[in-house]
Amino acid sequence: MIKSTSKIAFILFTFVLSCEAAAQQCVILLHGLARGAESMLQLEQRLVQADFAVANIDYPSTQAPVEKLAQSAISNGLKQCNQVNADKIHFVTHSMGGILVRYYLEHHEITNLGRAVMLGPPNKGSEVVDELKDLEIFEWINGPAGKQLGTKNQSLVKQLGPVNFELGIIAGTKTINWILSAILPNQDDGKVTVESTKVKGMCSFLTLPVTHTFMMTNDQVEEQVLAFLELGIFTDKKARNHLCKTTG
Repeated sequence: MIKSTSKIAFILFTFVLSCEAAAQQCVILLHGLARGAESMLQLEQRLVQADFAVANIDYPSTQAPVEKLAQSAISNGLKQCNQVNADKIHFVTHSMGGILVRYYLEHHEITNLGRAVMLGPPNKGSEVVDELKDLEIFEWINGPAGKQLGTKNQSLVKQLGPVNFELGIIAGTKTINWILSAILPNQDDGKVTVESTKVKGMCSFLTLPVTHTFMMTNDQVEEQVLAFLELGIFTDKKARNHLCKTTG
């Protein structure tokens, strides 16, 4: 009887260890407005090399408002992460992808939520939207979600509250779009000002000489994304790090 009990205990112990070994940290990647999952492919490969499971979500960013996009894209990402038995679920987003995460987390709880890194997020909106949103070609290119990203009080981003999760933000300071930069009032990445990327509650903030369009393929950006996911801070000497809760 004792031997039998010991054998059962050993089997259970082995099963628990195998489950723990199978568990992974999973990263949901969300691309920006009018882009696709292929724009995040290089970052996906870098994360896989660092032993993260990755759900690189392709969603129709120009076909629906933020509310619907957030629900469908993030639900898809969570499903993929759960399929690999993820014990922590992180987010790395580009541009509007960060707004999807903020909207979703104001309405849903993810019990095993880890950390999030946002690249060039329009957290306070973009003056480009204010200036161009009433043009037919703007909506044709950017869809209903694009019109929600202005800086005025009625815009969706202005309705979102402070973040209450571990968040690091990387803002670009280089532009290749001088026409749009002429609309923006301060230092910008060609689509969003540095100031507009910030949000109350963020844990770490870093500016780098990268453009909005290509920041997710920059080696230095990728290094800092990994640093924040692993440590909860950006390690670049220019980073501004704040005390935040630790998810481990």
